[in-house]
Parts: sequence; C-alpha cells; structure tokens
Amino acid sequence: MTTPTRTRSAAADAACRDAVDLARAAAEADAGRDEVGDYLGSSVDGERVVTHYFANRNGAYRGWRWAVSVMRAARGRTVTVAEVVLLPGDDALLAPAWVPWSDRLRPGDLGVGDLLPTPADDERLTPMLFSSEDRAEQEVAFEVGLGRVRVLSFEGRTEAVERWYAGDHGPEAPIARAAPSDCATCGFFVPLSGALRQAFGVCANAFAADDGRVVSVDHGCGAHSEAVSMPATHDRDQPLVDDFAYDVVPVVVPEHSHGSVSDADSSEPLGHS
Repeated sequence: MTTPTRTRSAAADAACRDAVDLARAAAEADAGRDEVGDYLGSSVDGERVVTHYFANRNGAYRGWRWAVSVMRAARGRTVTVAEVVLLPGDDALLAPAWVPWSDRLRPGDLGVGDLLPTPADDERLTPMLFSSEDRAEQEVAFEVGLGRVRVLSFEGRTEAVERWYAGDHGPEAPIARAAPSDCATCGFFVPLSGALRQAFGVCANAFAADDGRVVSVDHGCGAHSEAVSMPATHDRDQPLVDDFAYDVVPVVVPEHSHGSVSDADSSEPLGHS
C-alpha cells in the first residue's frame, strides 16, 4: 500500500503532526483495537489540519485504511479529533460499479407479488390509437385485440419472434432435431391468433416437454400425436361378453326357506338351463 505523503501546499502544524497517539485512540474507539493496524503516515489537509492513516485489519475491507483527521484552533494549544473514516487505498477491494435495476433484470427474476414497471417509452410497445365511446364497438375492439392502452410494436413483435424461434422451443432445439415430425402436423398444436399464427402456436399435450408453451410450427418432440399409432385396447364395434356369466353357482336352500322350491334336493346346484 502506498504511504500517504505530505503535500507542500501548507506546512504541517507541529502539534497536529505529532498527535499520532490521539488519532490511533480515536480510530480504536470507533472500530475496535483489533481492527486498527500499523501507522501509515499523514497528510496535511489545511492550516492546522492533519490526517493520520492506519492500516485496517478487517479482511472484509482489504486495502482500506483508517483516516483520522485532527485539528487545532487558532491560538489554541489543544489538538482535537475532527473525523474518523475508513477510506479505500490504491489496491482496495471495492464494490462493483452500480448498475440500474432495469439493466440487471433478467428473464425469470420476477417472483410472486413482484411488480415490474414498464417504461413509458418502451420501444416494444406502441399506443393503441383506436378509441370509441360506443359499447358495441368497444366489445368488438376487445375481441380483435384492440381493447388495450398499448400493443406490441413492430420491434416488440420482432424481438419476441427471434427469441422464441432461436430458443428451446424453436426448430434448432435438440428435442426438435430428433423429433419424428414437426408441431404443425400435430393434433395437440393450437395455433396462435393474429400475425404470429403462421409461425407459432401452443402445445396442449400434457405429456410433452413443451406443454403450455409457445412453440414454432417447425418445432417437434417425441410426443407428436401421429408419431406412433397404438392399437386399440379392445374392439369397440363388438359387444363385450362376460365369459363367467353362465357358470353354475351352487346354492344351498335352507329347509325353512319361504322360496318356491320344489321337492328336489335342496343341495341341488341352481344354474342356467
């Protein structure tokens, strides 16, 4: 660490220059005795103002140093402590430069209960210029997607298309490359409406990896509806017959039974003729 040097702009006040012990005591009182290390020198900050520097022993602040400013009043004999601060040195470990939250935000960071402000000048959106006081016109406008303050701009739509097409749900995904066919021919494919209909849709197969996600028409997976035809579990055109329906079941009728049983042996099995 570079030792501070005295400047020549002002002569060091002798009393302030010699108040090293006073400065150390002030630093130890503020940080604790174990946090204050070796004396590193001093600098003249003004007339009768000197700052003394001490090494910092706290590993969390590597390269920082304690700075204690002392001063003496005009015609005064007593030196007093003006300020105690922890300052970074030339090789100090510093926090990274501040980055606004809007630049640090990444997809997936939004959690439950979080609100994400949308800038008024967001280039992905454009104002919806349609306006009507007629109730019927408002309902029709909402049905066709006009009942909103802002809608996707050309830039916003282009960004979404490029992101979706190049991502895990586009044609270049490993699962799509190994698929027997594409999503456009799958029975579980639900096309989007509007301008994106020809390029994207939503997967509605609960067993597919992309269920509920936007996929490109040339995406695909092994859960394609026509990839493998499974045989029917039974022929629904033929009636189901219970092979055990005509089995003889022995029934013993008690002597005091009130049923209309003939004089035949009551232990005779009763079955179907």
